Amino acid sequence: MPIQIDNTPNPNALKFTIGRPVGGPATFSAAKPTDDPLGIALLEVDGVVSVFMTADFVTITRDPGASWEMIAATVTPILESHFELD
Repeated sequence: MPIQIDNTPNPNALKFTIGRPVGGPATFSAAKPTDDPLGIALLEVDGVVSVFMTADFVTITRDPGASWEMIAATVTPILESHFELD
């Protein structure tokens, strides 16, 4: 199943549905260091300020000035690789 990207009520957050358990709940923030490899990789994406994971989805929150097009294009392959999606 390809990753499905949906809007949320927050215009600065997108929901990336993976289609399999992602663990969590877990929250990662640019303001708080983490040693979680996926959290680190996602927070390194330019414009990403926080990550929330639970059930079968990951929600990415961006800096309001950041481009969703660039973030989605970068985050999607990171998630595909981490969760070994074809």
